[in-house]
Amino acid sequence: MSHKQFIYCSQKWLLSILVRAVVMICLTAGVLGILGSTAPMSHAQTVFPASVAANAQLISITRRIQDQQTPLKSTALNATVYHSLDCNCCGGWIDHLKAEGFKITDFPTLDIETVKQKYNVPDNLSSCHTAIVNGYVIEGHVPANDIKRLLQEKPNVAGLSVPQMPVGTPGMEMGNRKDPFSVFSFDHKNSVAVFNKYPSS
Repeated sequence: MSHKQFIYCSQKWLLSILVRAVVMICLTAGVLGILGSTAPMSHAQTVFPASVAANAQLISITRRIQDQQTPLKSTALNATVYHSLDCNCCGGWIDHLKAEGFKITDFPTLDIETVKQKYNVPDNLSSCHTAIVNGYVIEGHVPANDIKRLLQEKPNVAGLSVPQMPVGTPGMEMGNRKDPFSVFSFDHKNSVAVFNKYPSS
């Protein structure tokens, strides 16, 4: 190889290395500039990152709105009602529960006392019908709102009772007359407490 050829090849090799170095420096500077620069980018540079950010923000906002608008799932209002075949006021109480959103399974029976014994209803709290709502015993003309409160609070009791058949309770309406009555809770040891009170009208 002549001296001139050696110099030519050397220059070509050095130029190739220099070009590669300049390209790498430019690429590195460009990436760092995109990541660190606060200056606005061109439309072509911003389309993809901006769309990703906008979609992520939209998804976040949508989820928050859904969380606010979607009501919490309420406890299913299912009641199994046992009552005597000839009990008219029991039907009135069932209609009251239906109007309040309860789904009723109706069990007329010839032996309501056996049902009360099965579910350990205290004798001094007995009434004309016995219902089971989500595992709780509901004895007599208990207002639907008290049952809903029971299901929401979930106290450690066996159930609720309105003893006997007070006038003015749901299913026992007689015009404008309304006797005062109390809703009692009772546990599995037959301990009794006042759950709610209703004054006379």
